[in-house]
Amino acid sequence: MYIVAIAWLYVAVLAAASDTTLIGGILTFVFYGVAPLSLFLWLFGTPARRRRSAQRALSERVGEDDRGDSGGNQ
Repeated sequence: MYIVAIAWLYVAVLAAASDTTLIGGILTFVFYGVAPLSLFLWLFGTPARRRRSAQRALSERVGEDDRGDSGGNQ
């Protein structure tokens, strides 16, 4: 996924460099490079965020005391 992001930024930088004005180049880079790339990475990163969230919730539940062990007095 990161190779796609790097390639997209490379193309956006080249498009921005070929623009005639500095402001046009900056706007080209932001609106054709950074904004779509951030949306892409956010959308395709959602499954990983969900997995981390589920793993964190599971590890919190595993640490809870469920009184499953009877202790030394039983």
